[in-house]
Amino acid sequence: MRHDLTTLNLVLAIEQTRSITRGAAQEHLALAAASKRLSDLESRLGVQLFERRARGVEPTEAGRALVRHIRSLHASLYALETEVMEFSRGIKGHLRIASNTSAIAECLPPYLVEFSQAHAQIRISLEDLTSAEVQAAVAEGRADVGVFTAPVLDNRVQTWVFARGRLAALVPLKHPLANREAVSFDDLLAYDLIGLHAGASAQELMREQAAARGKTLNARLQVRGFDGIAQLVESGLGVAVLPEHPAERFTRVFGVRALRLEESWAERDYYLGVLRQQRLPTVVQRFVDTLIPREKQ
Repeated sequence: MRHDLTTLNLVLAIEQTRSITRGAAQEHLALAAASKRLSDLESRLGVQLFERRARGVEPTEAGRALVRHIRSLHASLYALETEVMEFSRGIKGHLRIASNTSAIAECLPPYLVEFSQAHAQIRISLEDLTSAEVQAAVAEGRADVGVFTAPVLDNRVQTWVFARGRLAALVPLKHPLANREAVSFDDLLAYDLIGLHAGASAQELMREQAAARGKTLNARLQVRGFDGIAQLVESGLGVAVLPEHPAERFTRVFGVRALRLEESWAERDYYLGVLRQQRLPTVVQRFVDTLIPREKQ
C-alpha cells in the first residue's frame, strides 16, 4: 500500500489544527481536494482517522497511531536529506556506532580517534545503549557496528573480542572499606549499591551474582552515567561497581576510593559486533580493521 507525502502531511496538519479546513489551508489545498484525499486514505486503510465534531475534528486511536508514524517518517526524511547533503561538503560516508556506557568510558575512545584521523571524511555518530540494545540495533540495521559486553544474545550479529576490562569498587573516602586495597562482592552486598539504569550489563551481572548468593541487591539508586554515580558515592549514599579505568579517574576528581574487586567475573571482554553478511560495507570493514587485526577476523 503506497501513500503520498502530500496526503500524509495533510493528516498531520489536520491533527495539529484540529480542523480539515485549516489543515487544508496550511498545506495549500482546496477544501474539496483535502476532504477527498482524507476520505480516500481512510477507505484504503479501512479505519476512521478523525471524528467530526461541531467545533472541528479529533483524531481517533488509529489517527493518533498514524500521526506518530508520520512524525517518525519526517524525522527519517530529515536525517536522509542531511546525510546526503553532507556528500556535497566532502563527507564520504557515515558510520553509525552503538556502544554500551562501559566501553565508551573505558576502551572505545582511542580507537575512535585512530579511525577519525585515518578517515577524516567519514562522519561518525555514537549512541549510548545497553549491551542488549546495542545488539538489537546492529541486528535490525539501526547501527552499523556495536560495542558491548557479554552475553552475546543475537546470532545475527558476528562478534570479535577486541579489548578486556575490569570492574572495580568505588567507595567514599570515609567508608569502612576505604582502607582496603581490594574487596569481594560479599563485602559490598552489606551496603547500599548505586548503579546504572536497569538493563545495563554491569547492573544485571550484579543482580545475577547477588541472586546466586541467595541475597538481594540493595540497589538504592540507579542513574545514567558514571559521573552521577561517582558524585552520589562521594555524598555517602552508597558504594558502586564501575569499570576500573573511569573509577581510577574519579578518584582524582571526587572524594572517593577505587578498590580492586576480587571476583572472577570482574574481568570481562568487550565485543565488536556487525551484522552477519558475506561482504561488509567498506566503511564498516575499515572500522573493523581498526579494532581487529586482519589475521583474527
